[in-house]
Amino acid sequence: MPTLTGSPTTQPPGAVKALQSALAAEHAAVYGFGVVGAKLDGARRTRARNAYDAHRSRRDALERTVRDLGAQPAAAAPAYALPFSVTDEAAALRLAAVLEDRVAAVYADVVRETRGHLREEAARALREAAVRAVGWRGRGVAFPGLPERALGTSTEASPSASPGEL
Repeated sequence: MPTLTGSPTTQPPGAVKALQSALAAEHAAVYGFGVVGAKLDGARRTRARNAYDAHRSRRDALERTVRDLGAQPAAAAPAYALPFSVTDEAAALRLAAVLEDRVAAVYADVVRETRGHLREEAARALREAAVRAVGWRGRGVAFPGLPERALGTSTEASPSASPGEL
């Protein structure tokens, strides 16, 4: 996983805020995929583990990037409230798709707020999250990362969860 690097002088003013939001989403995704993996087995559990690892790697890269840009990285919340009860495999699959949708949405903001290498990495992260969401949901959405433009998406995919919420 490449490190997201940049210079405060080469990035627009909103870059750090967007990166902090992406970091918060990655913290939540790491937590959430722990819940998802606990309800799955076999190949699906392996996929959940791979998603967990991908989000940990992105989270770690974002922490380095935020520091490189002169800010203190957002810390993980001590706990996260799930958007719905996850008591079985079906709910775990649904949560996995919601997590990926939320991550894609914040990376869409990072794409908008950054330049150069950071923008390229954010676009890659958005694409990866969107592809994983399709795998969990079984279908895609018209505009991955832009829930307000994707007709028929649920409000569960809203990227506006506050810290401590998934």
